[in-house]
Amino acid sequence: QVQLVESGGGLVQAGGSLRLSCAASGRTTSPYAMGWFRQAPGKEREFVAAISRIDHYTRYADAMKGRFTISRDNAKNMVYLQMDSLKPEDTALYYCAAGPTMASRSYEYNSWGQGIQVTVSS
Repeated sequence: QVQLVESGGGLVQAGGSLRLSCAASGRTTSPYAMGWFRQAPGKEREFVAAISRIDHYTRYADAMKGRFTISRDNAKNMVYLQMDSLKPEDTALYYCAAGPTMASRSYEYNSWGQGIQVTVSS
């Protein structure tokens, strides 16, 4: 198991940017694919982006393509989510997750952070 802690959330105006960070401890993140998910009040947790273990292949939910960028630094055990052109509908609790593959389904990840709030005002 790997322990994950998110940071970098907060309040931003529509059109602005935020960069989320996810710090891993315990077992190194290198063997793991990493993902970002989010959950808005009253809604199910949804996939945001994922990045592969070694080659850094990425995938995104359609609503985030062109606006969000996932990256990782295995030497620092860090994963990042750069969020640009933010919209009020991006308001949610954002979670970092680690798993064996860069899946879009939350149940395929076995380690989760506690989540961090992102609020986009109109």
